[in-house]
Amino acid sequence: MSKISYSRDVDALLIELSDKPIDYAEEAGQVIVHFAADGEPVLLEILDAKDFLLRSFSTVLKEAVSS
Repeated sequence: MSKISYSRDVDALLIELSDKPIDYAEEAGQVIVHFAADGEPVLLEILDAKDFLLRSFSTVLKEAVSS
């Protein structure tokens, strides 16, 4: 049940992992993970998504070229 959406106005990538209700969230840099009461991840929220994805892809490409 994964659903991915992008909010252009706030530059956030949202990845829904579950239909469970969100109980709490934890932030780690540009990523916020929302959890259900049982600790299961429900939603991943990536802030400044364009920058995050560009840096991630360039890192992957550099690794692929150097391998």
